[in-house]
Amino acid sequence: MKYQVLVLDLDGTLTNSSKQITPPTKQALIDIQENGKRVVLASGRPTQGVLPLAKELKMDHFGNYILSFNGGKIIDCRTGTVIYNKTIPNSIVTPLFEIVKQYDADIIAYTDKNLISGIKPNQYTQLESRINNMPILQTDHFTKDVDFPNNKFLISGEPDVIALIQKEATHHFRGLLNIYCSEPFFLEIMPQNIDKAYSLLKLLSSIGLDADEMICCGDGYNDITMIETAGLGVAMQNAQPLVREKADYITKSNDENGVLHVIQQFLLD
Repeated sequence: MKYQVLVLDLDGTLTNSSKQITPPTKQALIDIQENGKRVVLASGRPTQGVLPLAKELKMDHFGNYILSFNGGKIIDCRTGTVIYNKTIPNSIVTPLFEIVKQYDADIIAYTDKNLISGIKPNQYTQLESRINNMPILQTDHFTKDVDFPNNKFLISGEPDVIALIQKEATHHFRGLLNIYCSEPFFLEIMPQNIDKAYSLLKLLSSIGLDADEMICCGDGYNDITMIETAGLGVAMQNAQPLVREKADYITKSNDENGVLHVIQQFLLD
């Protein structure tokens, strides 16, 4: 099988524990793009949080793709063209907020430049801010201020609290939203049926390729669908146990150049 597309989750996969791409991995990714391979950065991050890494990898030069918000939006890095965009109905905002405010947790919406904290920023809201280099704006009027389309909402809190919110929200919005954890402390609130696999299949169709030609690498629960869909599904050594169980291949950890190892094993002629 000659793979044409390499899809990479970011945190815990492409980036190391310092949230950086190591020089050998960066060079290898630039080299395979020069040789005509497609690279897709597929992340739960907002687009603004993915763009700096895409530019670092010269993806704007090669015309490759960012899949942000867990698949809610796909853009062409060269032109900035939005290839796919799916948002949550505005009617969801108030009932979702009413659920979250019963718990010791925060709810986050995204503008192009900021995170909007609807309750009170906690350590996990602050982590999301640092990861994406986006400042936090706290509002006391979340349901009024968030009157614009959102690709996703993020609920942040301690894992035991997140588990309770997930159970209640899943029951309340069954058939309306896709709700799952990316980390034990992050609950992703997504449009119905949207995940990384669904949106990657949309992208592949638009560029004339199929899933058998795709390698997907990830470490978190939100990577499982794309790992299962890919011609070669790769889990990092540091991945959650369930993710490793679903993978076709387990590479080295994100602190051991695991992505570089995949490139060397499967993408070099």
